[in-house]
Amino acid sequence: MSEPLPPLAAIPAGIASLADYEARAAAHMAADAWAYLQEGTGDGITLAENRKAFARLRLLPRILTDLRGGNTALDLLGRIHEAPLLLGPVAYQRLAHPEGELATVRAATALGTGMVVSTLSSFTLEEIADAARGAAQELGVAVPPLWFQLYLQEDRAFSAELIQRAEAAGYEAVMLTVDASIKRATLTLPPGVDAANLRGMPRLRQTAGAGGRILFGTPLADSAPGWSDLAWVRSQTSLPLLLKGVMAAPDGVEAIAQGVDALVVSNHGGRVLDGMPSALDVMPAIADATGGRVPLLMDGGVRRGTDMAKALALGASSVLLGRPQVHALAVAGLAGVAHMLHMLRAELELTMAQLGCPTPGDISADRLFTAPQ
Repeated sequence: MSEPLPPLAAIPAGIASLADYEARAAAHMAADAWAYLQEGTGDGITLAENRKAFARLRLLPRILTDLRGGNTALDLLGRIHEAPLLLGPVAYQRLAHPEGELATVRAATALGTGMVVSTLSSFTLEEIADAARGAAQELGVAVPPLWFQLYLQEDRAFSAELIQRAEAAGYEAVMLTVDASIKRATLTLPPGVDAANLRGMPRLRQTAGAGGRILFGTPLADSAPGWSDLAWVRSQTSLPLLLKGVMAAPDGVEAIAQGVDALVVSNHGGRVLDGMPSALDVMPAIADATGGRVPLLMDGGVRRGTDMAKALALGASSVLLGRPQVHALAVAGLAGVAHMLHMLRAELELTMAQLGCPTPGDISADRLFTAPQ
């Protein structure tokens, strides 16, 4: 088995899309790390559906629209974002590059893009926030919004500690992820890569043998989060609280009733339950049920500026980008992530111009084309 190529010092020629970074990234990562990043659960039906859902939708341009004053800016949870795009939480980024999340957040800072830092990041949340501030000072720009993605720990005291650390480090929101507490673990981390935020905390692991308990009746299942845990997290912080993993409209309605400030419609990149629909396909029902009371974000399969426009047309306020940030990071580090973000932003602006939508708020369902049956 050949060793992975080191990250390139510059953006390679011929990179014109996010797919180009994906095609090159496998050569720059260890085979087991690449498989972990790319895999979906089961037969990969949901993983594939995340892309197919975007391909099914068609866009309907409008002509002769006044585009003067156009921009991609978005007011989200009290902060102006340069575009309806954030880097979503992706664990263990040192699997792709020695500087991992530090390189990613520096690129995000250079491009004015918010980043959601995973509980399972391979640098601590404090180190990542410091890297963002250092890059902002060096570049003479503002620090973009940093949010902390929380996986609840078995002991609430450890979860409370993570929230307090995020607040102290300057994170501006907490994103509680509830759809992946029970899923298969398929990767043994190599030396030097670990969940840096959880050092010193007990970590729950579950194995099953023939004739014994498999899942139900085990500590893993018994500690899975419930609605009372959401209420507890809400009581622990005054920061905006997002709930990630919503796929059913009644769950979104209940979450809002419990004080959530935004919802993230997500099937966890097809990594937790095969046979689920795409987030894009359930977005209209959730948007209708929640009635604009809170912002809706979504992830899963976003690879083009046209994908972003389709998500916004169906009711999303913003999208989150997962695997593509790691593809670019593996190929060309900080420069690759920055280039990837620039390409996606450029595609979005071109799409908006063709649709006759000078601002993200102008992108509505009437820009989608439904073929006659």
